[in-house]
Parts: sequence; C-alpha cells; structure tokens
Amino acid sequence: MGSNLKGVLLALAAFGIYATHDTLVKFLGGGYAAAQLIFFSTLLSFPLVTFSLISDRAPGTLRPVHPWWVGARTLAAVANAVCNFYAFSTLPLAQVYVILFASPLIITVLSIPVLGEQVGLRRWAAVVVGLAGVVVAIWPSGGQDAIGFELGHAAALVGALSGSFAAISVRKIGADERPVVLMLYPMIANFVLMAVALPFVYEPMPVGHLGLLGGMACLGFLGGLVIIAAYKAGEAAVVAPMQYSQIIWAAAYGFLVFGETPGRNTTIGAVIIIISGLVILGRERNKPESERPVTRTRMSREVGTAPRPSVLMRVLDGRRPGRTSAVAQRSD
Repeated sequence: MGSNLKGVLLALAAFGIYATHDTLVKFLGGGYAAAQLIFFSTLLSFPLVTFSLISDRAPGTLRPVHPWWVGARTLAAVANAVCNFYAFSTLPLAQVYVILFASPLIITVLSIPVLGEQVGLRRWAAVVVGLAGVVVAIWPSGGQDAIGFELGHAAALVGALSGSFAAISVRKIGADERPVVLMLYPMIANFVLMAVALPFVYEPMPVGHLGLLGGMACLGFLGGLVIIAAYKAGEAAVVAPMQYSQIIWAAAYGFLVFGETPGRNTTIGAVIIIISGLVILGRERNKPESERPVTRTRMSREVGTAPRPSVLMRVLDGRRPGRTSAVAQRSD
C-alpha cells in the first residue's frame, strides 16, 4: 500500500470518528446546554491529555512567549467549542458541516493579515465562490432547509471563523511557543468558563449520558491521533481534502439517527464549497511550502473535547520551540 493511499484511508477513518463525536454532541445537545456538555467533556479529556503531556520533553515554563496571541487563540478556541456544540445541537448535521467547510476559505483570507502572505487572483475567486456557496447552503428551501436562517447558522459561521483563527495562530506562534502551552490554555479556559456558566444551565445527567460524554472525549482524542498518523503517512495536499468525506457521514448519521434529509440548497452549497476548497488546495500544491496556509494549518478542527491535532503532534513529537520536523513542515 502506497504512503498516500495509507494517509487517505487513515484520514477517512479519522473524519468518521469526528463525525461520530459530533453525532453524540447533537444527541446530547437536545437535552443539555452547550456549556454543560463542554464542561464535562473537557473534564473527562484531561486524563487522556495528561498521558500525552508526559511525553513532552521541551524545557521551559507554562508562561507563553506571545501572551496576547496565546490569549487570542484561547478565546477563539472557546468560541469555536461553544458555537460548534450549539450549532450541532440545533441544526441538521449536514448543514453544520457545509458551513464549517468554509474554514479553508477563511484561513486563506486570514493568511494575508496574520501571516503576511499573498493570495493570487484564482484563489481569491475560489474564496468568493466558496463563500457564495455558504449563502446558498443556508438559504431556505425545501426539506431540512425549510427552517430558514436561525441562531444555529450564525453559531456555525462564528465557529468556522474562530476555528480558522485558532488554526492559523498556531502557525503564527507555534515555532516559539511550547506545545504544552498551546494545548493546555484552551482546555483550561473551556473548563473554567464553562464551570462559571454551569450553575445557570445544569441539568442532572444519568450515568448513561455521562458515559456518552466520556465516549465523546475518547473519540475527540482518538480522532486527533488517527489524523496525525494520516498526515505522517501521506502528503498534506492529498490527506486534507478527505475532510469533505464528513458530509457523507453527516448524511448517513442524520438520516439513520435523526431522520434528517439534506435539502436542495444544502446539497448545492456543499458542492460549491467543496469545489472551491479543492481549487485552493490544488493551487497551494504548486506553491512553496511556506505559502500554503491551508494545508500547513491542518484542516481538521478542534472539537472542544481534545486539543487540535497539530498541537497534539508537537507534544507527542517532543518538539522544542523553533524546531520544525520534516513531517510537521509537510502537514502542519
């Protein structure tokens, strides 16, 4: 089996794991507030993350080198978790994924002010067309789209924007910051802020639902490990597009578990956004490594219950600030 094929198969498995995680979020979100779900899933993730932290051999303290950037990334990660959990709880799975698929487009735009990179006319055209696809996807039509625009759509849009910022900020400061800092600060912030909100939204949970939360934590962490293996096995430009396979998982889970059927506009919007994303990835593949904001920030998102895979990779590799491995250059 070729390395790229292995990377593709691992990525498909990883995104299937993420889709299962999101299905549990939607299932539990029908009875519990997002703050409660994030609090307990983050709490149950700490033992898993602790084992990975033990392998971090980089010396130093937990004080960030770039406190403002770390703070901004932490707030973006919290917003990403809250918005994604709320969106999955209130919208059909396929609609949420279609909106989140705009992340590569947003990362391309953010790479200009954040990383000082240049974006050519063709990539700009792909961004504009892709964002138009988002408008099409959330425009009311028949089927599940008949609900029209609501707060869940706004949450998904904010989730895509905040997740993209959190991703690209890792590339901005990742060479200087310890991986442990990038991993722990968002998790601690999620835990503390959701703990503050918990008394206002708490609903008693049976043991079975706590078990599902534990399953969410494990799925989020496992998905990160599998996607890391995928990026180590194959080229980033080949592995990254496999994120779009989540629309298939969303359609299957949505129909089998929740009786959802994607509407016409959701389907058309998904096609437009996916094509635009593939165009951007295709353009990046022909550019130098330093000019690939999408593939180097990794297309898999933070799920709120586990650290971002790119940060987890740095911890597991025991990389020191300023040190960049060949694998990370290829896939981060």
